Amino acid sequence: MSGKQDVSFDPKEHQHLRYNPLRDSWVLVSAHRMKRPWAGQVERPPEEHIPRYDPNNPLCPGNKRANGEGNPDYDSTFVFENDFPALQPDAPDPGSEQDPLFQSKAARGVCKVMCFHPWSDVTLPLMKKEEVVKVIDKWAELVEELGTIYPWVQIFENKGAMMGCSNPHPHCQVWASNFLPNEPALSDRCQRAYYQKHGEPMLLQYAKREAEKKERVVVESSDWLAVVPYWATWPYQTLLLPRRHVLRISDLTTEEREGLAAIMKRLLTKYDNLFEVSFPYSMGWHGAPTGPYLKEDNSHWQLHAHYYPPLLRSATVKKFMVGYEMLAQEQRDLTPEQAAEKLRNLPEEHYKTR
Repeated sequence: MSGKQDVSFDPKEHQHLRYNPLRDSWVLVSAHRMKRPWAGQVERPPEEHIPRYDPNNPLCPGNKRANGEGNPDYDSTFVFENDFPALQPDAPDPGSEQDPLFQSKAARGVCKVMCFHPWSDVTLPLMKKEEVVKVIDKWAELVEELGTIYPWVQIFENKGAMMGCSNPHPHCQVWASNFLPNEPALSDRCQRAYYQKHGEPMLLQYAKREAEKKERVVVESSDWLAVVPYWATWPYQTLLLPRRHVLRISDLTTEEREGLAAIMKRLLTKYDNLFEVSFPYSMGWHGAPTGPYLKEDNSHWQLHAHYYPPLLRSATVKKFMVGYEMLAQEQRDLTPEQAAEKLRNLPEEHYKTR
C-alpha cells in the first residue's frame, strides 16, 4: 500500500471516498475513470409516439381497469386503490414467538395509484404549472389523510420502462404502511443524531451550505434548491430541498407549492434536455413520519425529494448497480460537480417545445 505523496489531490482527477450523512455510508468516486475510451451505444432511441388517449390503457379516463371497475372521466388528478397492492390493511399477524434467525412482523397498509393528468402523452415537465400544483396538493392531501393512521406514507414515481414502469400514462404510487421502512428509518436515525450533535436540522444546514458554494446547484429559487448531492451515487441524481424548515409536504404554504411546481418543471426539463429523451428516474418524497409520530418532536427532520435517474452517457446507456456496488459499496465515475455543471448549463425550454 504505497503511492506518490507529492501529487496534490484534485477531486476531478483522483479517486476518493465521500460520506453520505443521510445514510451513514460512503461512496467511492473514481473521477479518473471518465477518461477511459467508450465503445458503447450513444445514439438517440426513436421517439416514442404515445397516443393522448388509448382505449386499452387502464389509466385513461373512462376506461376499465383489471378488476372491472371503470375510471371516471377525470380532467385533473385521479386517485384509486392499486388493483394489485403490495400491502393490504387486513393481513393476519404472524405472531410474537420468534426465532432470532427467522423473524417476522405484521405488515399492513394500503397502496394507491395517482394519475397526474388525463392525457397519456404528457409528463410533469410538459404539464402547465397550475396542473403540477394540483399534483402537489393531492400529494399533500394523501399524506395528511393516510398519515392520521399510518407511520409512513411513501410517495414515489417510477418514470420510464428502464425503471420498470409498465404504463406510459403520467402517474405515481402512494404506499402507506404500519411500519417505518428501512430507508426512512435510517434517514430518521441519521438526521436525529446530527440534530442532537449540532442543534440544527442536517438538511436545512446542508441547503444553506450548498446555496453558498453553488458548485452542485442545478436550479434554485427563493423557496427551493435542487442540487446534485455531494454524496450522489447515480450519475445525475438530485436532491430537492425547501429553504425553510418544513417537516412534511402537507406543511407547505400555497406559495411554496407554486414554487415547488415551478422548480420541478425546471429540473425535469433539464433532465429531458440532457439527452433529448423523456428522462427515466425513480423519485420519492421523504418527510417526518406520521401516525403515532405526529405526537412526537420531529424537529430533526427536513422535507426532501430524491431523484434517482439511471442514464450515464446517452439516452440508451445506463449505470448498472452491479458487482462492486452490490458486494462492497456504491461507486461513481462522473463527479457530482461535473454532473451539476452539465445539468445547470442546459436550457430551461423543453426540447419538444423549441
